[in-house]
Amino acid sequence: MGQFSTPDVAVSERRPDGGSDLHLELAGGGGARVRLMRALREAIDSGRLAPGTRLPPYRALALDLGIARNTVAAAYSELVEEGWLTSRQGSGTQVAHRAAPVEPGTRWGPARPSRPRIVHDLMPSSPDAAAFPRSSWIASARRALVAAPSDAFGVGDPRGRPELRQALADYLARTRGVRTRADHIVICSGYAHGLRLVCRVLRGPVAVEAYGLDFHRSILTEVGLTTVPLMVDDHGARVEDLPATGAQAVLLTPAHQYPTGGALHSERRAAVIDWARATGGLLLEDDYDGEFRYDREPVGAVQGLDPDRVVYFGSASKSLSPSLRLGWMALPGRLVDDILAAKGRRELWSGVTDQLTLADFIACGAYDRQLRRMRKIYRHRRDLLTALLAERAPHVTVSGIAAGLHAVLDLPPDTEQATLRAARRLGLAVDGLGPYRHPGSAMPPRDGLVIGYGTPPEHAITAALEALCLALPDPPEGRDAGPGRAPRGR
Repeated sequence: MGQFSTPDVAVSERRPDGGSDLHLELAGGGGARVRLMRALREAIDSGRLAPGTRLPPYRALALDLGIARNTVAAAYSELVEEGWLTSRQGSGTQVAHRAAPVEPGTRWGPARPSRPRIVHDLMPSSPDAAAFPRSSWIASARRALVAAPSDAFGVGDPRGRPELRQALADYLARTRGVRTRADHIVICSGYAHGLRLVCRVLRGPVAVEAYGLDFHRSILTEVGLTTVPLMVDDHGARVEDLPATGAQAVLLTPAHQYPTGGALHSERRAAVIDWARATGGLLLEDDYDGEFRYDREPVGAVQGLDPDRVVYFGSASKSLSPSLRLGWMALPGRLVDDILAAKGRRELWSGVTDQLTLADFIACGAYDRQLRRMRKIYRHRRDLLTALLAERAPHVTVSGIAAGLHAVLDLPPDTEQATLRAARRLGLAVDGLGPYRHPGSAMPPRDGLVIGYGTPPEHAITAALEALCLALPDPPEGRDAGPGRAPRGR
């Protein structure tokens, strides 16, 4: 029988004879079998070896540990008898499916009330995950990997793969009116990552829309930048107020103001560029869902008016999936080196294989086809939402529906919180409008909901919208609740 040369042995190597990786620390007293059984029990009890995990064959583990094969066989056999392991002919030895052990010190008492289960997800900003184009993505991945040069699998370039940057330069020029070159595009892991990088080169206050994501505002404030709110209306942000703010940069969502929904008016688009030229300021353009429009002509990017004054942000988060972690920035040439210095000398954020796949996906036309397909699906959902509200809750005004993946429902004053509570009771996940308002804004607070109709799969959208109608507040006294909707008791 093999002997241990040290009191503690750790194993974590793959054997050439087919054994699997398994890290065990054989510590404490006792012989080889006792130590092995103790190590396996601890690994299973702690959850490190999950139920169903297949253990290495006797011979492989014996070679790793330097002990006799019969010792391992005896330990496995005894643990099978104790119920820690299972063993079947042809299936090897596996960790048994056992009840989870009670944590030491656990006190039994009244169960805490559980959170309401989410049945319907109408949170904004997410696409339909079930609609991801798996087959065409796999086809692009196969082509891209076969065609990729060997250097693609080395240390990543912080600029991003040239194949993707060129594909984006061509695509953005064709569909969004962006004027840029491949060497002015930097790949990032999404809009938030890109904004953090740009924050490293900003100075002074940054003007933001009075309604927007507080998460994006926090990115600015975390690096010490002050945010100054600009009022918004049906024509987007009131950029005529910019000179009075003293801002040196402005963050806007021109194609579809988030969340209120207005597109930046043509006169305001020209005015913000005039402001940037006159002051040396910078426009940060978040084109988060510019491809999804329904009732209006496409609205091009403001960047096309003056590429030297605009940082253009885009990503695959709405068009394909946020799980890809792929975004891009079209930068003024003078900022490229500074952004690359902020990002670092190596690509640490976006996987090269996904970059290569997206490049092919765009170049072969699959990206355009996916967008056309999803535009049709989302428009149908938007129409279903507006039709149901017109029937069930005609007193609720819907806005921001000409584009994007969400709508804003204006509620009667002082009803937002009660409506959110009613939604939770129905298992409905929705967002209130209140948190989007900049705390320093002079705009009066609005009660409302921000409803995302992109997230539910196609088979679940109708039930989700039906639940939404049930959660909405009753109409004011004297107004009809609409057919099919009886006023709720107070």
